[in-house]
Amino acid sequence: MSRPQSTFSSYLVTPAELEAALKRNAPSKLSTAPRTVPICGNWFLPNDPQHRNGYQVFKQGHIPHARFFDIDKVADTSSPYPHMLPSPKVFQEAMSKLGVKRDDTVVVYDTAELGIFSAPRVAWTFKVFGHDAVHVLNNFRLWVEKGHATEEGDQEDVERSDYPLPELNSSKVVAFEEMRSLVSDHNKEGREELHILDARSEGRWKGSEPEPRPGLPSGHMPRSTSVPVPELLDPKTKAFLPPAELRKVFERKGVDPSKPVISSCGTGVTATVIDTALTAAGYGDGSRRIYDGSWTEWAQRVQLTDHLIIKDDE
Repeated sequence: MSRPQSTFSSYLVTPAELEAALKRNAPSKLSTAPRTVPICGNWFLPNDPQHRNGYQVFKQGHIPHARFFDIDKVADTSSPYPHMLPSPKVFQEAMSKLGVKRDDTVVVYDTAELGIFSAPRVAWTFKVFGHDAVHVLNNFRLWVEKGHATEEGDQEDVERSDYPLPELNSSKVVAFEEMRSLVSDHNKEGREELHILDARSEGRWKGSEPEPRPGLPSGHMPRSTSVPVPELLDPKTKAFLPPAELRKVFERKGVDPSKPVISSCGTGVTATVIDTALTAAGYGDGSRRIYDGSWTEWAQRVQLTDHLIIKDDE
């Protein structure tokens, strides 16, 4: 399967770059040429204080001609864990329904309210299924503040595409059994040298704050390092920090760029914020994976007697 060439020079795209690309290559029923397609990946935590959901906020304001990618539906809905990666067939059907073509350049964005949050997960999903011409808008809050066009209402009707059946690139993903083996070996001589980076808040990582899902214990895996998402973002705009500042964050956290990285979080969403920050910073050799089930799976599947949930006050 041929790989489309991207319109953009870097993984993160500015509002001005996206606007220019949309003017040149806007989605059109008349044109058969490769297009730039904005994809909205809005998502909120289940304990969101305002009880918002992604599509509700999409209807309140979105980039013209954007399509809405529902993280909770384009997923393995048979799994007991939330929004796990979908099968290739489910991804194919979702892309066809959204009218996305294999040679489209896709730019994913999320809410102005949260800034960078869930868009990296959607973009990473595209990459897992081999759609390499995918980027993240940095970010929709700046798009709105700089006066770029938005529109309200439901997603517009789009012509169904014939998206080919993709292959899932398993080298980008870690499953529970391998994760458990890697963590269980943390005190053994000759163990694999790697970094496990956790995007949850420091309080959740330490075990001093509750998880947003009732009944789930907080804490962290052995060998893991706390890299909360806010430390990677500008405090005002909630956009990614410049590459040089991102590199300083990872250096401060003791991340060796020569070692592989596995990123985790609550449910595999904000783990990809770390992954995107590493990409933007040019940090490391690209040996990076996401633990898809993340803490929600981990805390339900390990046993207390395994001593694989660490709390800093213990």
